[in-house]
Amino acid sequence: MGMTWQIQDAKNKLSEVIEHAVNEGPQEITRHGKKTAVLLSMKQYMKLQRRKGSISDFFRNSPLAGIDLERKKDLSRQVDL
Repeated sequence: MGMTWQIQDAKNKLSEVIEHAVNEGPQEITRHGKKTAVLLSMKQYMKLQRRKGSISDFFRNSPLAGIDLERKKDLSRQVDL
């Protein structure tokens, strides 16, 4: 994470905050000492947007899609309770 800015400083120096986001990475903004927001460059934001998808999309696109992963029943073991 890049620098941390108090909200008032971020408002007063918005151009500088943006420049840091573009050149150095995400800029954290705090309000009353608590982390409140993060300013990202457009490039970083677009990268995050591309990662969206459902869990079913993930499994459908997995290299293991279509492989039979059935458990063999003859490999079971007995357990004393």
